[in-house]
Amino acid sequence: MQKLDRTGIIVIILCVASFIVWQRYMAKHQPPPQPVPSAEVRNADEKSSPTPSAESRTQDDLQASLPLVASQPGDAPVESKTETFKTQYAEYDFSSNLGGLDQVLLLSHHGEEDQTITLNAHRNLPIGALGFLNGEILSGFAMESPTEGQTVFSLRTPDQLEVVKRFTLPEGKGENYLLTLEIFFHNAGDQEISRPDWMVTLGSAVPIHLRDLPMYTRFEWGREGKMRTTDVNWFSAASIPILGIPWKQARSVYEEKTDKIAWAGVTSQYFCTLVSDPSKAATFVTAQRFDWKKVDEKTLFGMEGSMGFPGFKLAPGASHSVKLHIYAGPKDYKLLKELGGGQEQAMNFGIFKPVSIFLLWLMNKLHSILGNYAWSIIIMTLLIKGALWPIQNKATQSMKKMSVLSPKMTEMRAKYKDDPQKMNQEMMKLYREYGVNPFSGCLPMLIQIPIFFGFYSMLGSAIELRNSSFLWIHDLSQPDTVFHLGGIPINILPILMAGTMIWQMVISPKSGDAMQQRMMIFMPVIFLVFAYNYASALSLYWTTQNLFSIVQLYLTRDKPMPKLEKRSDVLRRAAAQAKKQKRSKRRPS
Repeated sequence: MQKLDRTGIIVIILCVASFIVWQRYMAKHQPPPQPVPSAEVRNADEKSSPTPSAESRTQDDLQASLPLVASQPGDAPVESKTETFKTQYAEYDFSSNLGGLDQVLLLSHHGEEDQTITLNAHRNLPIGALGFLNGEILSGFAMESPTEGQTVFSLRTPDQLEVVKRFTLPEGKGENYLLTLEIFFHNAGDQEISRPDWMVTLGSAVPIHLRDLPMYTRFEWGREGKMRTTDVNWFSAASIPILGIPWKQARSVYEEKTDKIAWAGVTSQYFCTLVSDPSKAATFVTAQRFDWKKVDEKTLFGMEGSMGFPGFKLAPGASHSVKLHIYAGPKDYKLLKELGGGQEQAMNFGIFKPVSIFLLWLMNKLHSILGNYAWSIIIMTLLIKGALWPIQNKATQSMKKMSVLSPKMTEMRAKYKDDPQKMNQEMMKLYREYGVNPFSGCLPMLIQIPIFFGFYSMLGSAIELRNSSFLWIHDLSQPDTVFHLGGIPINILPILMAGTMIWQMVISPKSGDAMQQRMMIFMPVIFLVFAYNYASALSLYWTTQNLFSIVQLYLTRDKPMPKLEKRSDVLRRAAAQAKKQKRSKRRPS
């Protein structure tokens, strides 16, 4: 390999130092895995610190989740009633008083300690609680006798406003983690009733794993096919690093006012609760974060939100209604796409969305055949590399040409070392004379980078890889940490990935271009930093493609080196050969 200059050495040192600092930061700011408590300890905790139920919530509690609603004294809650609907996919727990959906148990999904994933478990309020901006809180709902797949809550206020909320599972089955909430307002009195803007709570979201990055706990909403999003970090104060100069104050409430809001919800890394309004009547959304858990003096945050609607006036006997759809389940691209309002954007695929969607489709298609996601990733990688085989071969041949041309390039650098501009001009002239593209060796890498980041984006939220194991890897959606050394997690696959990248560099033909070689030297460090604390499936993909490239290089490395010929000589010889063939055709037999 070419000897590095001072700049190259400095850049490598900075990359390595950045990697070490990043690992130490992650080790310091992310809590370690917690020990699994015994059944006795869990039972004792449950008895000593019961979780308040939604039925016992006060109006002050409602204000905590609906920051624009002022607290008002109210009547004592009516006797609480609960109801549970269970489907093939989920279990829905409803309660009276606030008249809402307390929590959703996803029966096919498990988190840490193999516990069933429960959405809105760490709630201030149930999904579907109602409040008005004048401070009126709708509590005291009575639960009517439920029918199959349907529960109804009703309430009459002192001024004779009848409010009915009806939750319905589609056809009583709850396919695709979907249910419907219909809200009816009716004036049962003889005087006009007026109400200001009102809102529906959307539930809460907290990290599923203690090491989930804060950016995955979000509030998201959609309007006219576009999604807006904010995560728990948005609420924190911020200052310029090192200087300590504040540039952003802490914020308590996120609020947006507009029209035609189609949906809104709260999400964690792999799960979401999204409420859709087919009529697009919603006019504002609000959200705020809350302290969820404190681990080693670090606070982990959750997110909760609400969707708001314009106020109304009802003449005696008049009614007003809103119909909403609630999706509470995994971030499954196909299921979210079927909702029809752009909710699949909650996957947050980013600028590489087309690549992410294709890779997700291909991975799932292979999984339907192989039944194992790790092997699906490996086969998918081989298919991609197979498609790029001709490009890789062409790049290798071009790098060999650059290697043959290297002596002339060295002479050129020595000759014009005091005139960089002249040297660059002569270099480009040299490339043109011998028909060499100095950047063709980078082409396979440039094609692979969108695939890498498309895979990176896809793994950040796609539910498929959760709890999928392979060899020593317990969960392909998490880092494959085997132990900790000095507080730094030791993850095997990213290290193997960087090692195979270096191996590939060592056996690749040297291009002779110093800048290109320096860039290739930095790549293992850059990729290691990106993938080290990410889903191990990403490192599995890149390690596999590295090994495939290494095999391809070994198969082609013994081919003879190309002859160094000027492009004009090649064209002259080709023209002479064509002329000769033309004469032979004219010659009579």
